[in-house]
Amino acid sequence: MITGIKKTHKTTEIYFDEADEWTMVITYNTSLKNRLLAFSKEHPELCELTDDDERGCLSFRIQKKCFTYRISAPYSEERKATARAKMQELNARK
Repeated sequence: MITGIKKTHKTTEIYFDEADEWTMVITYNTSLKNRLLAFSKEHPELCELTDDDERGCLSFRIQKKCFTYRISAPYSEERKATARAKMQELNARK
């Protein structure tokens, strides 16, 4: 979608506080929008589309218990090598 908005202004914002049971997600990210749209259709009581600015940004309200974020450390070279060898082995079987 061509919106006329620079990529640096296409942000994802996540708002929540400890008192409220809802999280607000405002995003231009296509992958995240698609996942949230699918989730909201499957579970309308847990997630809802609250706003569409018609320029590519969607806003969702989702129950905090259903939303998570993850921080992970980078893989070590040893773990990368092990994963690479495993995938080569699986691909060789095909």
